[in-house]
Amino acid sequence: MRALIVEFSGYGAASAAAFVLDVALLALLVDALGWHYLAAAAISFITGGLFLYLVSVRFIFRHRRIGNRALELSYFVALGSIGLIVNMIIMYALVEGLAIHFLGAKLVAAGCTLVTNFLLRRQLLFVRRYQ
Repeated sequence: MRALIVEFSGYGAASAAAFVLDVALLALLVDALGWHYLAAAAISFITGGLFLYLVSVRFIFRHRRIGNRALELSYFVALGSIGLIVNMIIMYALVEGLAIHFLGAKLVAAGCTLVTNFLLRRQLLFVRRYQ
């Protein structure tokens, strides 16, 4: 249980850094470059996810189920796509349905994806390999 708490704490800190990158890129794409908020949200979410992968495998998770890094990254991204779908649905509902600013909607959406993505990735990717 202690290892799980330590990993979740590290993942939470790394997710916070990825979130800062995600939001900064989202704001840049929407406000400075005029992108639609959903297209920008998808690109920024994926960028933050790639950053999170690099930090996760380098500093957070000690065990890895998959030895092939390219395959592991593809699984990490595939699992993250669940978070992306949740992110997009929540952002759309809050921006279009409740007229909340896209950055406020992003904050709510990020909170909804953190635990889900951690649990999926921890249980499916970053555990000891079966012998």
